[in-house]
Amino acid sequence: MHATNAVTQAELLRSLPPARRYARALTGSQQSGDALVADALRAGLPSLPPRLALYAGVTRLAPLPPVPPAGADLSPRHRQLLLLTALEELNLNDAAQVVGVPPDVAETELHQAREALRSATAADILVIEDEPIIAMDVRQLVEDCGHRVVGVAATETQAVRLAQDRNPSLILADVNLGAGGDGITAVNRIQERLKVPVIFVTAYPERLLTAEQVEPAFVISKPFEPLALAIATYQAVCSTVPIG
Repeated sequence: MHATNAVTQAELLRSLPPARRYARALTGSQQSGDALVADALRAGLPSLPPRLALYAGVTRLAPLPPVPPAGADLSPRHRQLLLLTALEELNLNDAAQVVGVPPDVAETELHQAREALRSATAADILVIEDEPIIAMDVRQLVEDCGHRVVGVAATETQAVRLAQDRNPSLILADVNLGAGGDGITAVNRIQERLKVPVIFVTAYPERLLTAEQVEPAFVISKPFEPLALAIATYQAVCSTVPIG
C-alpha cells in the first residue's frame, strides 16, 4: 500500500504543471488558476488516473466564466471540453470522464463548441517571434482562426514599439527571442503601459508552470494546432472581463 501511495504521489506531482495550465486557462490568471488546483487537492480527487483526477477536481470547482463575446455561445462545459482536448490534448473518452458525461454527449458538445468558436469575435494580435519562418506560420494560423495580425516583432524593442503604435487586443509571444531578447521581458515592458492579455508559446511549458514566480496565465506548447490557438485566444480575450 505504501508503494502504491508513493507511485500515486509521484504521478500527482508530474501532473501538477498541466493541471496548472488548464486551471489558469479556465480562470484567466495564474493566481486564480493555481489557487483552484490547491483547492481541488484539498477537497479530494475523484477515483481516476492522477492526471485526469486533477483535471476533474479543477473542473468541479471552476468558477463560472465571464460573459462570452457577442456572436459566440460557449457554455462552461464547451470551454472545458475544448481546453481539455485542444490545449491538454486529451482524447475524447478521457475528456468525457473529466467533465462527467458519457463519451457520446461529450462528442456532440465538442462539435457544438467548435462551431461556436468559429463565430467568436476576432482579435487584433501582435505576434512576437524571432524566427521568420515560424513567424510566417504563426501569422497564417492566426489569420486562419479569423483574427487580425497587427504586427510581427522579432525583438523586445520592436515588440514594445509595435504594441504602443498598434494597440493590440492580444499578444502571442515566444519566450526565447534569441539575440533579440526575452519574450517575457518584452511583455512585461508592454504591460507597464498597456493592459492586454498574453498567450506564451514555448517548447518547454513546464518552465512556466512551476508556481514559483509570476508566470503567464496562458501557455501553449510548440508545436500547436489551430484549435489550441483558437480556444486559448478566446479564453484570453474573455479574461479581460472580470469573473468576480
